[in-house]
Amino acid sequence: MLCLITNRKIIRNGTFKEVIEKAVGGGVDRVILREKDLTYDELLPIAQEIRKITKENNASLMINRNLEVAKAVGADGFHIGFHDLMIDKPDWKGLLGISVHSLEEAVLAEKKGADYLLASHVYATDCKKGLAPRGISFIKEIKEHVNIPVIALGGINPENMREVLSIGIEGVAVMSFVMATEDPYTAAQKFKCKMDIV
Repeated sequence: MLCLITNRKIIRNGTFKEVIEKAVGGGVDRVILREKDLTYDELLPIAQEIRKITKENNASLMINRNLEVAKAVGADGFHIGFHDLMIDKPDWKGLLGISVHSLEEAVLAEKKGADYLLASHVYATDCKKGLAPRGISFIKEIKEHVNIPVIALGGINPENMREVLSIGIEGVAVMSFVMATEDPYTAAQKFKCKMDIV
């Protein structure tokens, strides 16, 4: 599975909608709409547009943090951070995704009802400047201790993706490689081609 985490602030070419359309057309299976600074009223019309795109292309849509928007657009899932889950499990009946950064968080998130984990960060990435990457062993350890799908995030590109997938995880997530490129369709295609031959 190829997941795209959105960030409208790093787009270099085209509108937000155009980037998502091209990325999904190129093979993105799941879009995690992660525009945390937007209010309900600001995010709702964007989510409605993206929901239409994902439905037309048999992709799934996860909404990050804004539960009311997730419910309003009939999203496939809702995504939050580990600490938010520990404070209060959301009243949500669809897929529940949780971001984790340690084995302990991964195990607890599964116990609290997570349907999948987004584990990061694997390799060095500009999104986490100054923070040491946790490496493949970190993802492998999580995979050995949980029974739900694990998606790896952080510095993953078409060249190192096969190494990540070789440990048996269910997918990889990307942000800047697709969102900040001149050609999101081709960027997504590069990942999907490598996935097909793993």
